[in-house]
Amino acid sequence: MNALDECHARGFLYKAVGMCTDAKHQVNMCLRAQRVERTKANREKARAQREKIEAKWAEIDANT
Repeated sequence: MNALDECHARGFLYKAVGMCTDAKHQVNMCLRAQRVERTKANREKARAQREKIEAKWAEIDANT
């Protein structure tokens, strides 16, 4: 992100002609990797929670 900020600080014309494209792509790939990790963790957490709830419902059904 610092490299992108430095590139943008060089001026409008510098970034307008695509000189910051590589830095922007690297930032996007980094952010994407973080989002994928966060999504995977959230999915695993939701799966565990769903299994817990299903176990509770199975217990309730077994006791009625």
